[in-house]
Amino acid sequence: MRQLRDSSSDRDAVRHAFSELHVAHATAEEEIVYPKLRRKQAITGHEQEHGEEEHAEGNEALLKVLELKGTDTQAFDDAVEELCKAVNHHPAEEELTILNPAREEVGPKVRAELGEAFAKRRNELIARGCGSLARVRAIVKAAEREGLLDDA
Repeated sequence: MRQLRDSSSDRDAVRHAFSELHVAHATAEEEIVYPKLRRKQAITGHEQEHGEEEHAEGNEALLKVLELKGTDTQAFDDAVEELCKAVNHHPAEEELTILNPAREEVGPKVRAELGEAFAKRRNELIARGCGSLARVRAIVKAAEREGLLDDA
């Protein structure tokens, strides 16, 4: 995010790299981590849904950054700040409401297996180019259909 804010960096390359990492992380978390923690009763359905809503908000903000033509405008700077707000909020809250409780509820073997499965899936997604503009658009549209982006 620091590089996205830095006008001397290759902000176009940075936004695309960030998109790959963000989408891969969120997708792997939703496909691998959340369901396993639910099965182990380490998180509730509400906590899972809230995490998915925050991913959707991050993806929506990311889409606005990706859709901008140039990276040297005030519109780009503003969109980056919105992305930073959306993305920075999530890890702190997730650490408190999902990851800390999971450390207490799930043993070290399961956590290690979960981490390995998460990393494998994340890397597969990155290798497939999961953060393309078209893919992020599709993810945001799906989140809208699922009601994850409601203002309420």
